[in-house]
Amino acid sequence: FDVRAVAGYDSDKVEALLQDSGIIRNRLKINAAIKNAEAFISIQEEFGSFDKYIWSFVNYRPLQNSFTSMEEIPAKTELSDDISKELKKRGMSFVGSTIIYAFMQAVGMVNDHQTGCFRYNAVREMGTRS
Repeated sequence: FDVRAVAGYDSDKVEALLQDSGIIRNRLKINAAIKNAEAFISIQEEFGSFDKYIWSFVNYRPLQNSFTSMEEIPAKTELSDDISKELKKRGMSFVGSTIIYAFMQAVGMVNDHQTGCFRYNAVREMGTRS
């Protein structure tokens, strides 16, 4: 999506979105998306990119876990708690620790593949490249 377009949504656009059956029609979430887009742009301007900002939390290298079962994989961590708090300080909302940890997994900031998974070693190796 175009983050600048979302950051520019006004009350008329919010009202139109609340009528859109193709999305979750929750005023708080719609307003949060607008507010988060504004904060995202501020982070980009301050750090050069959101990528540089977010990856700085893991020193620009994926965290490598060695879990053997699904039960070991956490829903959140101390680091996701910290990132969540930082994003909230920067004006974002709906960025709780569990959401942030899922984001970290999705973008590869953390390797939570189980050690027996056929992708574990390949993903681990990708995280050690320069």
